[in-house]
Amino acid sequence: MRRKLNKCCINPACIRTDALDHLRLRTLIGVKWHQLVCNEKVGRITKQPNLTVIIKSRHLSLFGHIARMDDDADAKMILTAPAENWKRPPGRPRITGLNTVQRDLTAYNLTLNEAVDLAQNRPLWRLMSTYGATHSY
Repeated sequence: MRRKLNKCCINPACIRTDALDHLRLRTLIGVKWHQLVCNEKVGRITKQPNLTVIIKSRHLSLFGHIARMDDDADAKMILTAPAENWKRPPGRPRITGLNTVQRDLTAYNLTLNEAVDLAQNRPLWRLMSTYGATHSY
């Protein structure tokens, strides 16, 4: 049987996060390793989306809050500030929170500017960020 991967699980960190989530769900429902129950069946029994999908919806929800703030709010200025002057300590990853949101928005074929405009409509953004992310499969 071929393993079906979620679209957001290209990153090895996503795969490890989902594996930990499935291990937690198996513990909650009492499934032991020798029972050979696949992860899809565990997901159907618990009716829980993957943990990475929940994290993605939380990223988009926070982005919507920041996008709806006044233009002079500090969080909004950080969101719209150019990133070329940012310096990180040596050894830190170069991925920012904004890069993560941009990666999450690619599933909806949205650019950052389009997402800021769309986030102004709160009910539509809530529908897209929570229901659209957690019920995508």
